[in-house]
Amino acid sequence: MCADTPFIHDGEHLEPLGGGISVIVSKENRFSTDTVLLADFSQPKKHERAIEFGAGCGAISLIWCRNISPRSVTSIEIQQEAADMMTRSVKLNALEEKVNVINTDIKSLKGVIPFGKFDLCAMNPPYKIGGGGIVNSDDAKRIARHETKCTLDDITKAASQVLRFGGRFCICQRPERLADVIMSMRGAGIEPKRLRLVQQRAGKAPKFFLLEGRRGGSSGGLVVMPTLFIEDESGNFSQEMIDIYGDYKEGYI
Repeated sequence: MCADTPFIHDGEHLEPLGGGISVIVSKENRFSTDTVLLADFSQPKKHERAIEFGAGCGAISLIWCRNISPRSVTSIEIQQEAADMMTRSVKLNALEEKVNVINTDIKSLKGVIPFGKFDLCAMNPPYKIGGGGIVNSDDAKRIARHETKCTLDDITKAASQVLRFGGRFCICQRPERLADVIMSMRGAGIEPKRLRLVQQRAGKAPKFFLLEGRRGGSSGGLVVMPTLFIEDESGNFSQEMIDIYGDYKEGYI
């Protein structure tokens, strides 16, 4: 795809995701390693209806379609600019019949999408509590990094509303917020069932965690998976990371 395609606006560029799928990104709306790992961790099955909260540029939704394309994907994004970028990415990849981008707040989903119908919900949420840490002056970055537009409880409540009984909710967060996430999930009727820590390399503290809960799940039974290491002993990408990336950024890793 040429850089001057009408799909791409000034200040934007295409990022290949592999499998012939690309996503439009910009300085304000982009994705990182945790996005790719959450997309892999939460990968829906072919027959499932999946929904992504806070979709941003849409990398997770598009990676889902790159892998085992689910029955349908609904992508919720509150920021108009990011939602517009993702809509163009969907058209660029000819996925209009598969992916539905909705520019709205996850706290205002009633009447917008059906409740209790989705098999999977995922979100890479803001990592910092509202008002915590140094607040970025850029609106897009502030919304992405701080709980200015929604809290953990808003997220888990919305996930519980849209998921069917037994449906899965997957989230990525920093280790210091693990207790907050578990409490919030349980408060919304979502029982944590699968946890994976992610470390840069052996000997380092975890950078973040991936957690899956089930709506209406019975208490207990949390499975802690082996730690995912981003790098091997030599400082190169681990074999598991290479396998997860697949042909994404082929030639870069």
